[in-house]
Amino acid sequence: MGITIKTPEEMEKMRVAGKLASDVLMMISEHVKKGITTDELNTLCHNYIVDVQGGIPAPLNYGHPPFPKSICTSVNHVICHGIPGDKKLKDGDIVNIDVTVIKDGYHGDTSKMFVVGKPSILAERLIRITQECLYKAIKIVKPGVKLGDIGHIIQQHAEGNNYSVVQEYCGHGIGAVFHEDPQVVHYGRPNTGEELKAGMCLTIEPMINAGKRHSKVLPDKWTVVTKDRSLSAQWEHTLLVTDTGVEVLTHRDEEDIPKIINH
Repeated sequence: MGITIKTPEEMEKMRVAGKLASDVLMMISEHVKKGITTDELNTLCHNYIVDVQGGIPAPLNYGHPPFPKSICTSVNHVICHGIPGDKKLKDGDIVNIDVTVIKDGYHGDTSKMFVVGKPSILAERLIRITQECLYKAIKIVKPGVKLGDIGHIIQQHAEGNNYSVVQEYCGHGIGAVFHEDPQVVHYGRPNTGEELKAGMCLTIEPMINAGKRHSKVLPDKWTVVTKDRSLSAQWEHTLLVTDTGVEVLTHRDEEDIPKIINH
């Protein structure tokens, strides 16, 4: 497919789509509590994207077999692509909600970890370290940096905290197409791989396991779980590489990291 460099008009559309995706995560926050089902969360997000934002939920009917819902909800040992269902959330559950909004033909893709009630110390630490992995990677993004540098900084931080990095799933280029080149893996060696250029849009979305890195796909052909049933966490942002650094297109006001980083 090749890597696309966004025009100024496309960048503006990416900013709009990114803001809408982050707004969905802010909207759903108050609803993630004990007793709600992930399918109810899906309905709330779907209606908000379609009726309030005038957007399209990208996951719905995406892929083969078609993904049946509008968001991904990955609970506890689910790594990614969890299909919303009728199971109720309970105290201590951790859940990743992954949202992609299409607006005016362009995609904004982001995910966030939520905690139901009080998390275990293990869960809280895993969530924090995974977010730090994402932030450390974002902070080095600028033209000339290589994808191996991004993977390396994530892998170093995760493994340095005795966690493991999922290797079968990765970030990606994004724009008018949901998943385009390059693939952004979350492990690697410095100074290897594709070089970042101004105008590229990509996602970084580390999936970090409390146990071993190995995963398996359930018979629904979508849900990915840890083989050892250990907890898994993930955070994701859509980014624009600027001339001087990076713009976090799916930034939320609640975050500690700046929306725009210049080097």
